[in-house]
Amino acid sequence: MSRAETILKEVPVQEAVGLRLAHDLTRIIPGQFKGRLFKKGHVITEEDIPSLLDIGKEHIYIMELGQNELHEDDAAIRMAVALAGEGITLSEPHEGKVSLKSQFLGLAEVDQVLVEAINNLGEIALATVKTHSVVQEGRPLAATRAIPLTVPKAKVEEVERLAAEYRAAHEGQAPLRMHPFRKLRAGLLTTGGEVFSGRIQDKFGPAVRAKLEAFGSEVAEQRFAPDDRQIIVKEIHYLLEQRYDMILVTGGMSVDPDDRTPGAIKASGADIVSYGTPMLPGSMLLMGYLNGVPIMGLPGCVMHDPYTSFDVLLPRILAGQTIVREDIVRMGYGGLNNG
Repeated sequence: MSRAETILKEVPVQEAVGLRLAHDLTRIIPGQFKGRLFKKGHVITEEDIPSLLDIGKEHIYIMELGQNELHEDDAAIRMAVALAGEGITLSEPHEGKVSLKSQFLGLAEVDQVLVEAINNLGEIALATVKTHSVVQEGRPLAATRAIPLTVPKAKVEEVERLAAEYRAAHEGQAPLRMHPFRKLRAGLLTTGGEVFSGRIQDKFGPAVRAKLEAFGSEVAEQRFAPDDRQIIVKEIHYLLEQRYDMILVTGGMSVDPDDRTPGAIKASGADIVSYGTPMLPGSMLLMGYLNGVPIMGLPGCVMHDPYTSFDVLLPRILAGQTIVREDIVRMGYGGLNNG
């Protein structure tokens, strides 16, 4: 008859030759090294004993799993496999943890409700980046972990059930997935009489170019216009005719009487998703669509602040997502950047 519970046997290290380790053993040399000394399943040899004693292991555990238990590594692997979707690779398990890494520079999609449901089960953990975070190639967007050395099999099976239920409700999509960035060509229109006349140097162009190029896209053309609504509308239509993938209009986004950009974008025929966002810096950003092409009015903070509402929305557009009013509303939570 099979046992339901795991049995751990404590064995003096000098008597462990020929036995297999029940879990990974870590070695720490302050300021120099931290990592795995021996992997789970390693067969102890005479030569290993000094190293084991050096890390304070006078005894080791030999484990006999019960029929209703999973080893920490096996639990972490099964959870990761259940949760991972497109664009994700899995690391080898290490001390009960598996990292889910992005195969490319892209946008992470994470279901927060499911993450919380899994962590509410206890004895297992799922740590993730926030949804819509930018993740570099080879970097983790999530990690699964078993807290104790062994985990009840039923808890991992519940994770698998929740993940399968999510996929069934979302056309087969996994709870954790990556979206690659498209390479878009943007048309940039910089407004303002002071720049149009050459009185001051344009600072918007270099800042916007750098932000797009960081994601593999480009500003294909930059044009300039004075604070004249009709001219701005004409220039927007010109950029639309060039079939650029995105139109960015910079400058003149405040409520100052001389700032004509918001009205000009609306007059161009754009469908305005929102003029204004509940995020600082970047509250004066305008988001809309003109004949299906994303069009954004960018406030002055984009020139000098490293992270604004533009930096929140740009990656989502590059990943092919359509921005709706609810997306703008949600930006208020966590939208105060004190940096």
